[in-house]
Amino acid sequence: MSTITVFESVTLDGVMQGPGRADEDTRNGFTHGGWANGFQDEVSMSYAGEGMSAGGGLLFGHRTYDDVLGHWTSVGPNPFVDVLLGSDKFVASRNQEATLPYGNSELLAGDAVQGVVSLKERYPADLMIMGSGDLVRQLHTAGLVDRYSLLIHPIVLGSGTRLFSDSTRADLELVRSLVTTTGVIIAEYTVRPPR
Repeated sequence: MSTITVFESVTLDGVMQGPGRADEDTRNGFTHGGWANGFQDEVSMSYAGEGMSAGGGLLFGHRTYDDVLGHWTSVGPNPFVDVLLGSDKFVASRNQEATLPYGNSELLAGDAVQGVVSLKERYPADLMIMGSGDLVRQLHTAGLVDRYSLLIHPIVLGSGTRLFSDSTRADLELVRSLVTTTGVIIAEYTVRPPR
């Protein structure tokens, strides 16, 4: 059975919306896009490289799939693009007719939780979710997330979509932590079984 790891950049106040670009996600009038820029260093890049080299599949919500692959495949060759294109990609979407233009992509149409339960049972490797906040919250509530890798940035935005807005309780165990030279705390947590 697969395990699911959520890999997210978040602010100190839990915002996960639009970390990479000003136009990445402007839903609900969000104007702070690109807030994570300038915080990368050798520590965070090495950590990201570890994740990319681990193998396994990628799990996305449909919007994030289109955005992430559309952006990274347009910026020219780099190792991140190679991993994105070469990995198995699973895309949760309510749209039964959704198109997936990138190779190695499979649509999980309909109810995301049911689709991911089935995927975890049949997929022989681990899965990682990047972004895809709505999907993460659904899977969190259903108890399907096994690990969280959070890059907690030393910035407070005060607005934006938060990773755990109106979520159910989960007890986590810190299994690894790193601090970057720019003050980002990288924290890996496993999800403890419910009490």
